[in-house]
Amino acid sequence: MFDINNEDHRALLRLALAEGIGPLMRQNLLDAFGSPAAVFHASEKDWAAIPGIGAQRIESLQSSTDEKLDKFLAFCKIHHIDLIPLGDKNYPQQLTSIPDAPGILFVRGTLLPEDSISIGVVGTRHSTHYGNRAAHNLSFALAQAGVTIISGLARGIDTQAHIGALDAHGRTIAVLASGQEKIYPPENEKLANAIVESGGALVTEALPGSVPRKGMFPQRNRIISGLSLGTLVVEADIASGALITARHAVEQNREVFAVPGQIDSRMSRGSNRLIKDGARLVQSVDDILDNLGPLTKPIQRSTGVTDKNPPKPAELKLNEMERKVYDVVCAHTGPTPIDELIRQTGLPTGNLLAVITALEIRRLIKRVGGQSVIRN
Repeated sequence: MFDINNEDHRALLRLALAEGIGPLMRQNLLDAFGSPAAVFHASEKDWAAIPGIGAQRIESLQSSTDEKLDKFLAFCKIHHIDLIPLGDKNYPQQLTSIPDAPGILFVRGTLLPEDSISIGVVGTRHSTHYGNRAAHNLSFALAQAGVTIISGLARGIDTQAHIGALDAHGRTIAVLASGQEKIYPPENEKLANAIVESGGALVTEALPGSVPRKGMFPQRNRIISGLSLGTLVVEADIASGALITARHAVEQNREVFAVPGQIDSRMSRGSNRLIKDGARLVQSVDDILDNLGPLTKPIQRSTGVTDKNPPKPAELKLNEMERKVYDVVCAHTGPTPIDELIRQTGLPTGNLLAVITALEIRRLIKRVGGQSVIRN
């Protein structure tokens, strides 16, 4: 988290507070001077040598003082807004790999390491009933499988993606194009609060107090794709911002998925074009889960056996009881009788059957012959 005594942290925030210093200009300054702190140790003449900086930006850097920074930090504390600077251990690891990663993330709620297993779900604000149903159901199934849903809290597809994850009691993160206390659209304020209350998070690079501006939405979209292993486009017109998110995903070397739509629907022209251009066609959640690829290093099971198979997203989020049962199933090359699971785990029959059902829902195991289970 933000360390008020860390010179680089303070300098990153001063850069964020300097009007006109966007992600690209901030990176130009860092490339030129080597570190955030070094930017503010430089002279006005040194700043002027940076291509494209101009007198207005130089004046903005000069006005971004420590006094202004301390007042800003006090405001964030009052409004329960956490600051996570680039380079901090809590900064999302996947986001660090994009070329224009935000210098400071302003967060309300909780980011967890397992959020690295995530899919961005985006689409048009003018969604159809078909698109809403697809976004909700796919997000619901992904969340059940242990995948965090990333979206932009916009009307239409974004809203249905967040609701689908919440209905599955899964995790979801909303990336805002505004300040934390300026939720847009206003009618989604209750949804934003529900995301935080569920254990998820609202994330933005926009300063608290910032109102949503047209240019902030494309910038926001690079964060959605940057936080995600892949981006799913559900419905999108040719000019939809969702296609900007898909383009960012390609540039960031992430997967792009798309749900096919009716050929005569304007709201499907963009998503159908993505499929034509090589995006992975999605008809069910398995089309996404089967294409996420190896997610992390092999898992060391409680039995002491290292599993060399690439873990599924849901496998990385099992609770202690689920892990205990799943490890026993994985230790067998064939079907494991339920009686054997009871013997090895020591769980009461009712508890064991509940765990088996939960693992089936996550598509980690399946029943065979009624009285045995096997790894899926």
